Amino acid sequence: MSNYKTLKEEAFLANLEIKRHNLAIYTWGNVSAFDPYKSVLAIKPSGVLYDDLTPDSMVVLDLEGKIVEGRLRPSSDTETHRVLYLEFPGIRGVAHTHSTYAVAWAQAGKPIPVFGTTHADHVTREIPCAGFMSPEETKNNYEYETGKLIVKTFKENKIDPANIKMVLVSGHGPFTWGGSAGDSIYNSVVLEEISKMALLTVTINPGAFPLPEHIMMKHWERKHGKDAYYGQTP
Repeated sequence: MSNYKTLKEEAFLANLEIKRHNLAIYTWGNVSAFDPYKSVLAIKPSGVLYDDLTPDSMVVLDLEGKIVEGRLRPSSDTETHRVLYLEFPGIRGVAHTHSTYAVAWAQAGKPIPVFGTTHADHVTREIPCAGFMSPEETKNNYEYETGKLIVKTFKENKIDPANIKMVLVSGHGPFTWGGSAGDSIYNSVVLEEISKMALLTVTINPGAFPLPEHIMMKHWERKHGKDAYYGQTP
């Protein structure tokens, strides 16, 4: 009997959401789930088709990157996930996809402006885009350096990862996180839709302005503020 059955099940179900929402094809993309009490994460194995995944195929590692349970090689992006868990306290899930529209913005090296209320319902600022790492960083542990690049982008721009739970990495693609593996993939779905809307916006009107701040904050507050009135009361 596995000591990490629940965690592996959480990671497994979240990874299936990648294919369900068309966020990646073949074996692209990965989601991990983190248990802060046991200080371990469960992540998709590298290069395995989504249809072939099972809860038992998830790989469990500690925060030093040592495999503690699993017979397969973990995702090649594991080091990025590990850095985010170490540096962004409170997150319990990380997702990385190659969704088309988010990747398009990442390949353009552009942050995504707040053009409309759909964006503002989830995030009250542009989606940041981390730059390229240096040749020296690339020669080192590439995936580890990707994580450090994301952390550096947030620190230098004074962005709180508890509020902004998504980022683009130039030339690469999106990473998202949340309070669970399910939350992280939810944020990936939201980011992809925001990315698509923003691209269509600048295609129709290359000179489009960001949403006025008072409208942006109204939409954020009605869902997340102290007097929020969106949805049903418990």
